[in-house]
Amino acid sequence: MDGEGCIKKAYECILKGDFDEAIQWFLQAIHLEPDNASFHYKCSVSCTRSGKWELALHHAAKACALKPGNEEYRYHLDVVDARRLVSDAKLLLASGESKPAQVMEFLQEARILDPLQAEACYLAARCCIELGRLQEAKQLAAEAFRLEPSMEEARLLYRQIKRMSRRRGRD
Repeated sequence: MDGEGCIKKAYECILKGDFDEAIQWFLQAIHLEPDNASFHYKCSVSCTRSGKWELALHHAAKACALKPGNEEYRYHLDVVDARRLVSDAKLLLASGESKPAQVMEFLQEARILDPLQAEACYLAARCCIELGRLQEAKQLAAEAFRLEPSMEEARLLYRQIKRMSRRRGRD
């Protein structure tokens, strides 16, 4: 089977909802045609959907290296990198071992790479609360909700910050 045949098999797997098997077919296509940027890009998209950030990042970067002028590949690489940074920030927050300022570095970089990253705004708002930067937290929570209107936790956080701000104004 050639690379294109593997890609067709990968899409069949995607249609069945078997993303792990699809990734295996994409990897087989890449093995057969390692310099095919499109194969790396398609593999990266499936890896992203499956939360396999390092593999997604690797193949997105490879696609960009093979076709440096391709804006779609470059945009995808930035989005994947931003999602990876948000994922890392969530792990740091969950561990409780890092300081909000350290986590903010990840989130700021994620927001630069992907300005539409609502979750990065939401998590940054939470960090700003811990840092005592309520005005910035309020703006970030509002931005998260604007970017992702279905993000209920951002709307609730925004309301919480408004209440906190009013209480501070009375103190």
